[in-house]
Amino acid sequence: MKDILAEIVAYKRTVVAAAKQQRTISDLENAPLFNRSVVSLVNFLQQPQKSGIIAEYKRKSPSRGVINDRNSVEEVTQAYANCGASGLSVLTDDKFFGGSSEDLTKARTLVEIPILRKDFIVDEYQVYEARAIGADVILLIAECLTKEEVLHLSGVAHNLGMEVLLEMHTEAQLDKVSEHVNMVGINNRDLVTFNVDIDRSIALAAKLPADKLKVAESGIDNIDTIVTLRNAGFKGFLMGEYFMKQEDPGKAFNDFVNALAQTTSK
Repeated sequence: MKDILAEIVAYKRTVVAAAKQQRTISDLENAPLFNRSVVSLVNFLQQPQKSGIIAEYKRKSPSRGVINDRNSVEEVTQAYANCGASGLSVLTDDKFFGGSSEDLTKARTLVEIPILRKDFIVDEYQVYEARAIGADVILLIAECLTKEEVLHLSGVAHNLGMEVLLEMHTEAQLDKVSEHVNMVGINNRDLVTFNVDIDRSIALAAKLPADKLKVAESGIDNIDTIVTLRNAGFKGFLMGEYFMKQEDPGKAFNDFVNALAQTTSK
């Protein structure tokens, strides 16, 4: 995966360079959605009546290939929002994940819950772009950014009124947590072996600053796992593939949330 990650990042830099030629930051600042009021994912994840799930719209991935090329972003994200999602995650990478900025903007016109732009952000231009297409939160991936880059990009997001989710997987990345990182996502899946290890993630989460909201990512496909993670202090659970691979992602999400509510109310 490290080679894939390097390939993605190299490609992303060429995409950003081309985008800058088409649209300046000033153009982005004049986009209709740029000055909209941001919705806080941190707040939504702490609302007890919500599921805590950040439901993801994802068509494909480098490791899984095509996951769902049937259900539209409008259909799925609206169903997620209606059925109790605490937030949405929308992939905007085209080449590797089959997403687009337009996917996020389409979702933004239909829902009022927070939206995370899920992409490989390596340049501040992408942060302005995220604001312009309607995102409330950006993802920063510790694996492909230096400590200084995380500090800079999270600062840009903060100045634009956005929140930041920093994703990590190893203890060596803990020092990349900066002041303007609002949430830390622990990726349960090793990006090299693709193995999922919830216990390793729980151990890593215990070493995080207490003031950073914890989000569990990847490999979550059952209610018991969420209960275990909640007991370990996690407030958010990013889930996409489990729902997207079902015939009807919205129904699958609704069924899961109802079962989760029944389990946790006992």
